[in-house]
Amino acid sequence: MSNKNSKINILVRGIILENPVFVLLLGLCPFLGVSNQVINSIGMGLAVLFVLICSNVAISLLKNLIPDKVRIPAYIVIIATFVTVVELVMHAFTPELYNNMATFIVLIVVNCIVLGRAEAFASKNNVVDSVLDAIGMSIGFFFALFLMATIREVFGSGTFLGFRVPILADNPIRVIGSPAGAMIVMGLLLAFFNFLKDYLSKRSAKKVESLEVVENSLDSKELNTEEAV
Repeated sequence: MSNKNSKINILVRGIILENPVFVLLLGLCPFLGVSNQVINSIGMGLAVLFVLICSNVAISLLKNLIPDKVRIPAYIVIIATFVTVVELVMHAFTPELYNNMATFIVLIVVNCIVLGRAEAFASKNNVVDSVLDAIGMSIGFFFALFLMATIREVFGSGTFLGFRVPILADNPIRVIGSPAGAMIVMGLLLAFFNFLKDYLSKRSAKKVESLEVVENSLDSKELNTEEAV
C-alpha cells in the first residue's frame, strides 16, 4: 500500500506542490515565449510531454552505462534526439504551428525541466518511477502553460483558440498580451500558487499531527488495559 502511495505521490507532486513553473521556476523562457496563444501552449505542452517521457526512460535505462564524467553531455544528446523527432514531425504535419514556435521547440534541448529531471530523478530511479515523474512534471508544465495562455489570449486578444469572446473581443486589455503583461500575469499566478502550496502543506501537517495524536491515545489505552489485566 505504501509503495502504491509513493508512486501516486511521484505522479501528482509535479502538478501543484512541485509545479515546474510556479514552484520550481523552471523552463520560464519557452513558458513566457509561447504563452500568448492557447494553441501554442498546447503544442509546446505536448512536445515537452513526449521529450520528457522518452528521455527519462532512455536515461533511466542507460544510467549505469553512462560514465559520470560525461553524463550531462550524454543527457543532452539523448534529449536532442527526441527534440529532433518532435521538430521533424511538427514541421511535416503542423507547419503553421511549427513556424509560430520553431525557436522554442529547439530550446527544449536545454530546457531546465527536461535536463533537471534527467539529472535529479531519471538517473537515480527505475523506469516506472521515471515515467511517472515525467508524466507528473509534464502535466504540471502543461497546466501552467495552458492557464497562462488562456488568461493572456482571452483578456489580451479577446479570443480563445481563435474564436471571439463576447465583450472582450471588442475591448481587449492589450497590455496582458504584451511581454510586460506576461510578467504581470506570471507574478499574480506565482503568488496564488505559493499561497496554495503553503495551505496544502499546512493541511497535510495538521493531518499528520492528528494521526499521531490518535495513535498515541490508542497506545496509551492499550497500556492501561494491559496494566489493568
